[in-house]
Amino acid sequence: MILHQISPYIRVAMDNIVEDSWVIKERQLFDYELLYIMEGKVIVTIEDAVYEGVRGDIFLFRPKQRHKIKKVGKQRLRQPHIHFDFFYTEDSEKVKVSFRPIEEIEPEELAYFRPDIIDEMPVPLSSHLRLKNPVLIEKMLLDIIYEYETKMPYYEFKVKGLFIQLWIQLLRESYWSLNSHVETNMHSLMHIKQYLMHNTNRKVSLDEIAKMSGISKHYLVRLFQQAFGMSPIQYHQLMRAHAARHMIQFTADPLTIIAENMGFSSIHAFSRFFKTVEGKSPSYYRRKS
Repeated sequence: MILHQISPYIRVAMDNIVEDSWVIKERQLFDYELLYIMEGKVIVTIEDAVYEGVRGDIFLFRPKQRHKIKKVGKQRLRQPHIHFDFFYTEDSEKVKVSFRPIEEIEPEELAYFRPDIIDEMPVPLSSHLRLKNPVLIEKMLLDIIYEYETKMPYYEFKVKGLFIQLWIQLLRESYWSLNSHVETNMHSLMHIKQYLMHNTNRKVSLDEIAKMSGISKHYLVRLFQQAFGMSPIQYHQLMRAHAARHMIQFTADPLTIIAENMGFSSIHAFSRFFKTVEGKSPSYYRRKS
């Protein structure tokens, strides 16, 4: 997954306030930009699509993507934004923010265009996202800007971490917008997770989970899979294995006692289960004296 490779470089991070008329003429960026509408309204044209941006909206501009921005109305515009690369490279610090279309860019500058990896993300991301939780994104964005502007020791690494958190939240927002039925049932799904986490000392059946949650078995499995990437039974097995591993590593109890406490009929059944889930036998995790 491309997310494992990301090591972002923040080129510009600023909280921009505009009182008068304001226009960004059509341009194509070398890098990426996230622009958040905190106050005011804008009309944003990306390629041939026109969007109205209001408070709580965020725009994603990709490398080489034609776009222009115009402030509308008399209300002041506040638009915190960041320019970034997904990967730090040798020329990252040389690249400037572009305000020109590609026709006006010098031939030697064409190498500055960053690779566009948006389509490799685990969920589709649109150029315009109307946030369901704008306050959280707003705070995360302003935290990045604060770190960038104050430049405390090692701020470059702090903003990397903050940006990754922001990006994951945007991916989640996009995922929820595409899977609204999952978000609608999230409270019930989290209740199921808590139930499974607190019942690791025994086997739990799908029938039991369905009865407890009031959700039909087939719909429950589909919802849980979409929300957490695994079935409820797989999640419960993982939690049981984690609980057993903790007991193996941090207690002196014999494996037979641990197997019994975890609700297994025998040490052999426990060993088979543990090896299936963890890929190793229980004795592998027993600390050597």
